This record gives sequence, structure tokens and C-alpha cells, in this order.
Amino acid sequence: MKPPAKTKHSPATSLKEQLKPLAKTLAQSPRKVNMAAALPPPEDDAMLFRRVVGKVNLLKHPVPHVHQRSQPSPLPMQRRRDDARVMNDAMSDFWPWDEIESGEELLYLRAGMRTDTLQKLRKGHWVVSRQLDLHGLNTDDARAAVGEFVHRCVNEDQRCVRIIHGKGLGSKNREPVLKNKLRNWLAQREEVLAFCQARPVDGGSGAVIVLLRGRRR
Repeated sequence: MKPPAKTKHSPATSLKEQLKPLAKTLAQSPRKVNMAAALPPPEDDAMLFRRVVGKVNLLKHPVPHVHQRSQPSPLPMQRRRDDARVMNDAMSDFWPWDEIESGEELLYLRAGMRTDTLQKLRKGHWVVSRQLDLHGLNTDDARAAVGEFVHRCVNEDQRCVRIIHGKGLGSKNREPVLKNKLRNWLAQREEVLAFCQARPVDGGSGAVIVLLRGRRR
């Protein structure tokens, strides 16, 4: 009697037969295998950078980085100087007057303004928001100060301002030298809408209240 013939099995067939009990067990298990949880978490940019760079040594004394400060453009400053120079040169000490005069009181109303503007200005209708004192200045310095003051106040939208010119008590002939010059300077400025002598509480005959136009937008 011949012995039974041996069956040839391929390696793949043998492995499949060995895995059958494991597959049957996994199929009967209520818990499913989460393959995504078994994988390592993906690396973010910081982790990837540390892995590529490797080990580093920190400096005991960090080297400070000096940031260079950008220099402001000279154009705005130069433009303001040029504007002030042009305005000062345009302010003459002499002006052909057609203002409303009342004795020695300074009164001026630009053409086209309401006639009651001066009445409101003299009664303190508008609050004085800026002041310029010309005491101790000669004619040239006072002219430059007035031009710059008016220009700055208009840019800052300050409508009602006071300029103190003094009563001339300390001058050679005890006359208010800057008073008439200031009248001429202000009348030549297109920003000036009106001006009048200040009330006694605001300086009286030694000061003038000026109404300026609003800032152009």
C-alpha cells in the first residue's frame, strides 16, 4: 500500500492559511482597529525645523541688533520754511486801507463777510483758542512771528486768536509801533476774515482779536 502523496504548498498559501485564524478573531472583535491613531502625528513647521537644524547651543550673551532709524524727509520742513518765507515777504508794512475805522481802534472786515461778523467778534462770540505775544520783538521778527502764527493756526483749524502788540508805553515816542504794522500785515493775509481791538478783559487797546478762515480740506 502506497503512502498518501504529499501536497505542495506555496509560501503565500501557507501564510494565508496561518492568518486565517487571526482574521477570524479580528472580525469577531467588537473593537475596530483605528489605523489613523496608530500612525505618528504629522510634523508642524516648528518640529520640522528643529529636526532639520538639529541641536543648537544658546548664546550666553545675545548680540543686540541695532535698528537704524530712518531719517525724516527734509521736504516737509523745507516746504514749511519756503511757505513762511513767501508769506513774510508778501506782508508789507504799508497797505491802502478801506477798513471800517473808529478813532484809533483797529477794525477790519474782509469783503464778502457778513456785516454782523465784527459785532460778534467784538462781543466775544468766538472763544479765543490761541495767542501770540509780540512784546520785545523788532519789526522783522514780529512780521515773521505773525506770518508763522497765522499759518499754523489755520492748519490747526483754530478760528479765533489773539495777538498782543502792546500799547507802546516802552517805545521811544510812547507810540504803539507794532499796532499799525500788525494791521497792515493781517489785512494782506487771505486767511484773515476780520479783526478788531480786544475787549478790556482780553487786553484792550494792546491786543487784537483775529477771526481766521477754516482749514481747507
